[in-house]
Amino acid sequence: MTTIEIEKIQELLTHPKKIILVTHWSPDGDAIGSSLGLYNYLLLGKHDVKVIVPNDYPPFLNWMEGNDKILNYQKDPVNSIKSVNEAEIIFLLDFNSLKRIDELGKHIEESAAFKIMIDHHLQPDPIAQIFHHDVKKSSTAELVFDFICLLGDENKINKSVAECLYTGIMTDTGSFRFPSTSAQTHRAIACLLEVGANHAEIHNRIYDDNSEDKIHLLGFCLNEKLKVLPQFNTAYITLDEAEQKKFKCKKGDTEGFVNYALSIRDIKLAAFFAERDGLIKTSFRSKGNFDVNLFARKHFDGGGHKNAAGGASQLSMKETVDKFILVLEEYKSEII
Repeated sequence: MTTIEIEKIQELLTHPKKIILVTHWSPDGDAIGSSLGLYNYLLLGKHDVKVIVPNDYPPFLNWMEGNDKILNYQKDPVNSIKSVNEAEIIFLLDFNSLKRIDELGKHIEESAAFKIMIDHHLQPDPIAQIFHHDVKKSSTAELVFDFICLLGDENKINKSVAECLYTGIMTDTGSFRFPSTSAQTHRAIACLLEVGANHAEIHNRIYDDNSEDKIHLLGFCLNEKLKVLPQFNTAYITLDEAEQKKFKCKKGDTEGFVNYALSIRDIKLAAFFAERDGLIKTSFRSKGNFDVNLFARKHFDGGGHKNAAGGASQLSMKETVDKFILVLEEYKSEII
């Protein structure tokens, strides 16, 4: 942000305002962590703040301070729309296109509120007055940390803010191992720990809260559904609706499964295909320079980051996998 933009935001936040924070469809750890981190910070300024999510999110994220105040548009559209219409300021967090928030997008677009986008995804749409945007940042939560510091309020980051931002950064960096993790990321984490973020407890809540069904589902995927294509240094997993039902699969249960495929020696590209809501939802992960953001944008109506992206297919599961294998030929020189 420019100095003028920082001063504009400081001026806007001088007096209490009606503010809403919106994040993307199927919120993940960074979406909820960055939203609630900013929510808890803005509450300190006596603002009337609400977080609105387009739909539900995994239960392992529901422990953060302010979680019980989150509005779910899908479950409560009346109060969600009312909050959007009354808002004076809208923060758009961890997404860069109104398509990522489904039906909620048209209400945000129609709102006359001042809009600020905080995000680290590629190619943002021009949907805000101010952009705090950096694709080199590890996470939107790290950008929220920077945002608070740029406003001169680093000393206001308390334990509640810190634990939410820590969760966002930790989950979006794969526990600080993805290439986007920088020295600045670790400096931010150090600050969050110094004000009381309990990193051990946060890791336990996120990664050690599995149901027995989820562990059996993971075993099924790795034993029965994992396919390796050594000619393309690629591995993928498929999971249809009947298989999810068999293992009582809940929202968030398959998060991270694609990383097991990527962890295989010499594998440079991994994919996870799951049948949901009449579509085949896709997750792509890569090592090195292979850009799954471009891959997903071109072939699977998606996008994301260089090494982590998602998308969707309206084809059947078999047709989607057939297409995936077919297009791999086009990228053979990049992944072998």
